[in-house]
Amino acid sequence: MGRIILNVNPTDIPDTRVPVAILNDTSGSMQGAPIEEVNKGIRLFYDAIREDRKSRNAAEICLISFNSEVKVVEDFDNIRNQNKEHILTAGGRTHLGDAVNTALDLLLRRKEFYKEKGIPYHQPWLVIHTDGSDNGDPEELHRAITRVREMERNRKLVVFCIGSGTCVDMKTLAQFSERPPQKLDGLKFCEFFQWLSESIDRRSHSTPGDSIPLGSVRSWASIDI
Repeated sequence: MGRIILNVNPTDIPDTRVPVAILNDTSGSMQGAPIEEVNKGIRLFYDAIREDRKSRNAAEICLISFNSEVKVVEDFDNIRNQNKEHILTAGGRTHLGDAVNTALDLLLRRKEFYKEKGIPYHQPWLVIHTDGSDNGDPEELHRAITRVREMERNRKLVVFCIGSGTCVDMKTLAQFSERPPQKLDGLKFCEFFQWLSESIDRRSHSTPGDSIPLGSVRSWASIDI
């Protein structure tokens, strides 16, 4: 009996997903030029990801804004199906712990979805941006830090923490990850989102488990560590 040869259309093979949760501080201190630059950067980010076929098929973004409330602006979905024209507005306080715990819950739920559907995926990325210090429930913040560090230690999560403005609590951000937090240079949100899109592009072209070199952060960070 001869071999059975299955003709597989390459387009039927799912691209390895790159799930990325992006948390943006929209507290009152972000009013004015900072939140305007964030919105501009998000639009640039979506445009850049969509330019590359591999990236636009692989990238799945969860966009979360947080102040006194946590808002899931876009839940995990292919970036082609998402709206880049969201306009984030600033006001309220900084409930960072609540936002991180919300993101982790959604990340874990998405990973279960991939497993159920047999979809290959890279370990998720968590991007945390804030310009202040957490003034929500201290227990929620502690729980968030503990969960993130455990997932990172077990290589189940890649974490990027970004601080901006003159009042950001970099010491708290440093507790989330072994990777040192970076301080944004002025209002270079567009440059940061460009760097992020390029990093996702490199990840989408790699094999799960591979270590990828991240580009220099000098274009947007005040210090390159």
